[in-house]
Amino acid sequence: DRQRSATPAVAKLRCPEMLYKCYLKKGLVYLPTVVKQGTALYMNTEPVTIARLDDTEGLQRAMRDTIPKENKFVAPSIEDAQKPPILLKYTGDKNWSAFKRSASTWSIYEKDGNYQIEGYRTNRKGYWEEDPEQITKFPPGTSVDDVIDRMIGILQDADRQ
Repeated sequence: DRQRSATPAVAKLRCPEMLYKCYLKKGLVYLPTVVKQGTALYMNTEPVTIARLDDTEGLQRAMRDTIPKENKFVAPSIEDAQKPPILLKYTGDKNWSAFKRSASTWSIYEKDGNYQIEGYRTNRKGYWEEDPEQITKFPPGTSVDDVIDRMIGILQDADRQ
């Protein structure tokens, strides 16, 4: 998984209007800005918001303030492809493999007011892949605040394991 990576297709939420990424590493939640670069191609970029997992209210505010209504389009460039993943700047890891060894990731998708949280697992070849056992679908009309509360519960459960 690199800074620019294709996001796996999501059942019933293909071509989401909004994709939001959460990374958990050592009690900190990293919330990068996610820009769209083409069909099912997204990139993490700055600003990156960092919140402590044990500060539930602060994390709720951080997520509410950073979840986009839709992902801004930024044309892909050769420079973007050559840059190290933006999260390394914040975590101090030397490379993406080192980051992944002690991090977990989830995506929040939204399309037509329907939300879905999707967790990832590490494939035996070393990359993150969709984990069908970590998909949470919400009924139509669910508020973003309810999705945020569930995402925080998932993050806290993952941190305890």
